[in-house]
Amino acid sequence: MSMRLLSPANRHPAPGLILALLLGLHVSGHACADDSTPEHARLVAALRQLDSIERLVAQQAAQPHDERARYHFDYARLAADLERMRAGIRDYLSPSRAQPRDPAVLLGDYRQSVTPPPEADAAP
Repeated sequence: MSMRLLSPANRHPAPGLILALLLGLHVSGHACADDSTPEHARLVAALRQLDSIERLVAQQAAQPHDERARYHFDYARLAADLERMRAGIRDYLSPSRAQPRDPAVLLGDYRQSVTPPPEADAAP
């Protein structure tokens, strides 16, 4: 079996890093789920981890995009989903009302298609 090395333009470490952090968040929640640790402390820790992920997302979003790539990672959509998760945890930790609310749907699809610029040759 041969392994093909990817050129630097085809490597996308940020989404892999974000995925690893999200998996770490998931695993750490299960590892600390014993009765001696209160749920409130675990959720506060999850909020801190979401803050860390959001900082990484902001750093990666500030990096220049590879103009030759067909797709780009949609950091704005990921940031919006992270904010929805944060709001849900905060609402649970300090509920403002007794009635349940409809949860916001996470968008999920983070691949953006690059649209070519309009032709400059087209005259009105």
